[in-house]
Amino acid sequence: MKKLGMVGGTGPESTLVYYRDVIEGVKARRGAESLPMLTVESLSVFNVMSFCANRDYDGLADYLTAGFTNLANAGCEVASLTALTPHIVFDRVAERSRIPLVSAVGATCEAAVAAGVESVVLLGTEFTMREDFFAGPLRAAGLEVALPNDDEITVIQHHIASELEHGVVLDETRAEFVRIIERLRDEAGADQVVLGCTELPLILDDSTSPIPCLDPAQVHIAALVDAILDENDEPSPTAAH
Repeated sequence: MKKLGMVGGTGPESTLVYYRDVIEGVKARRGAESLPMLTVESLSVFNVMSFCANRDYDGLADYLTAGFTNLANAGCEVASLTALTPHIVFDRVAERSRIPLVSAVGATCEAAVAAGVESVVLLGTEFTMREDFFAGPLRAAGLEVALPNDDEITVIQHHIASELEHGVVLDETRAEFVRIIERLRDEAGADQVVLGCTELPLILDDSTSPIPCLDPAQVHIAALVDAILDENDEPSPTAAH
C-alpha cells in the first residue's frame, strides 16, 4: 500500500471528507483493520482565493508546490489536492512535484463519460466557473457545459466563501442554487450538475437538486484509493508526474 499525501485546508470541510472516505474506501477493499498511511499538509483556502483573485497563479503554484514538497519529504508516494479551485494550476504543480499527483478534474471527466452524460451544469467558485481549467477538459471529453451568468457566479461565490467554507448550510442558499440549476437545465438541456467545489455537496445532492449530481470529490477519492492500492504499480490515467 502506497503512502498518500493530501494538501488540505482548501477548505477544511472537504479535507475531513477526503480523510474519512479514503480510509473507508481502503477498509472496504482490504478489510476493516486495513488503514492507509496518510499525511495531510494543511494550507488555507483563503490564501488560495486571494492568489486567484489577484490572478497570481505563479504565487499559487509556488504555495501548493511547497505543500507537496513537504508531503514528499514525509515519505508520501502519491498525492492530491482536496479541493477543485487549486486545480487551476494543477499541471504546472504536477510537473514540479517529486511524487505523482492524481487529478480530480481528470477523474471527473472519466466518470461523466462512463455515465453516458452529454450535457452538464458546472458550479464552483467564481474562479472555477470563469476560468477554463475544468470546463475545458469536460468539453474536450465530448460534453456540453452550461455555466451560470455573471450575476449568478457572484451569488454562488458569495455563498461559498462566506457560508460553505465555514460549514454553514442555509435553506435559502440551497433554494438560490436550485433556481440557477433549474434555469440552466431548462435553457441548456443539461442532464447533470457537476459540483465543482468540494463544499457544494454540503448543500446539494440528488435529493435536493433538480437534476442528478456528479460529485468530483467522491470520484476523486475512488481514484486515490485505486492509486494507493495499485498492486501492479501501473500509472492511473488520472495521474500526472
